[in-house]
Amino acid sequence: MTAPMNPALAATFSPPVMEARRWLNGVDFPADRPLINVSQAAPVEPPPEGLRQAIAEAALNRPEAHLYGPVLGNPELRQAVAEEFSAGYGTPFQAGQVAITQGCNQAFCAAMTMLAGAGDEVILPVPWYFNHKMWLDMMGIVTRPLNCDDAMLPDAQAAARLIGPRTRAIVLVTPNNPTGAEYPADLVAQFYDLCRVHGIALVLDETYRDFDARDGAPHDVAGRAGADETLIQLYSFSKAYRLTGHRVGAMITGPDRLAEAEKFLDTVAISTSQLGQIGALWGMRNLQDWLAGERLEILSRRAAATRALSQMPGWQLRSCGAYFAWLRHPYAGSSADLAPRLVREAGVLALPGTMFMPEGDQQGATHFRIAFANVDAAGIEALAGRLTGFDG
Repeated sequence: MTAPMNPALAATFSPPVMEARRWLNGVDFPADRPLINVSQAAPVEPPPEGLRQAIAEAALNRPEAHLYGPVLGNPELRQAVAEEFSAGYGTPFQAGQVAITQGCNQAFCAAMTMLAGAGDEVILPVPWYFNHKMWLDMMGIVTRPLNCDDAMLPDAQAAARLIGPRTRAIVLVTPNNPTGAEYPADLVAQFYDLCRVHGIALVLDETYRDFDARDGAPHDVAGRAGADETLIQLYSFSKAYRLTGHRVGAMITGPDRLAEAEKFLDTVAISTSQLGQIGALWGMRNLQDWLAGERLEILSRRAAATRALSQMPGWQLRSCGAYFAWLRHPYAGSSADLAPRLVREAGVLALPGTMFMPEGDQQGATHFRIAFANVDAAGIEALAGRLTGFDG
């Protein structure tokens, strides 16, 4: 007899990227027409050699690099994050406001576990980042979808109408995954004020903050009164320093909240990878000029994507920024059915909008997410050509 299954986990959809990879099975791509993979945003190149050398030397020469560390992260890295956020947002942060996590996904899971229980509610703008929705489903937390406007921006007044007695948080991702939209500072402030008035948390996932097209602080809410009680910022080292395999992220909030998050982090992983933390700290101390160059390259690819994808007959570029473009297709069929065909017939692997929207939502059926960060300008032009030539 099969043992009972957690119904919340059983009802959660399967990992979308893994599903998309299965579409490649049995498909051959000729040398003169290789696969264009725009399905995932993770960097595919290894970290710079100096960072890899720092990790290698630590593995060989630092015994503590193979032991458990502090649950909330190594003090030096926590301090470095506090200093960088202080400079980036123009307001003082302390190391005691920083927790180092096993990637930004774990930071989100810790934040949600800290804020909400089964039956509570969290507001997510749609399209959403699917791993956020997956964790809420696993926890039995009710997701309240918040529709975005034509510019793919959420509306604070619409969010206010969704707030009820069991609402615990609003989550914003900026620059956004999957749309690439950069949320204006005044919009973030409106959501902060809304959350402050209602006594709920504003969770800002800023995984792609290093590739924001705007100079200076993208918002000012971190310095506002009550930020320790209202604001939770999430960050990832994976995109900035190509540390995806080392799983290093951060959560920045008030010390009282971190004391609760520590319970979750200790239970799930005890401590974040020592080698990953050593690499992240070395990157922060030595790769700022290199990271600035990486940002310029991403902005260049954003410009190429905006130019190429906005000129395709019948297609509509809804939003483009950081690593992503949100693209409306011109066909009658659903993107869920078209996506596997794109692999076989056009040599393009892209995620359908259905993976980022509530089931049955027509916006999901009519859109694709294009993750262009790993494709150079020539590849983006080739992508546009293949999409234009696709017979949907």
